[in-house]
Amino acid sequence: EVQLVESGGGLVQAGGSLRLSCAASGFTFDDYAIGWFRQAPGKEREGVSCISSSDGRTYYGTSVTGRTTIYSDNAKNTVYLQMHSLKPEDTAVYYCAERTGLCAPDEYEYWGQGTQVTVSS
Repeated sequence: EVQLVESGGGLVQAGGSLRLSCAASGFTFDDYAIGWFRQAPGKEREGVSCISSSDGRTYYGTSVTGRTTIYSDNAKNTVYLQMHSLKPEDTAVYYCAERTGLCAPDEYEYWGQGTQVTVSS
């Protein structure tokens, strides 16, 4: 059974940093794409970042480019999302999701339960 468990969310002041973790289990951690998404109240879900294991490519949404780094630790089956210079508009529930193969805007098969990030002004 595939499981994704996010952690690392919390309350942070504007300008601060957070590192979110997505611990994965139940699938081969060598042919995957892990995407991070977020959803704020009353807003549509937004793609934040993605990493694919097969080609090592990373992708970032325009709203987080330059402030965010995604990377994986295959020994721990974990993908991290390091965010800096956080803004109040980054406040949302952050989800990680998995699909086989390369990064894509959608068609992720498995999702975590989400972790809340709140940025105070």
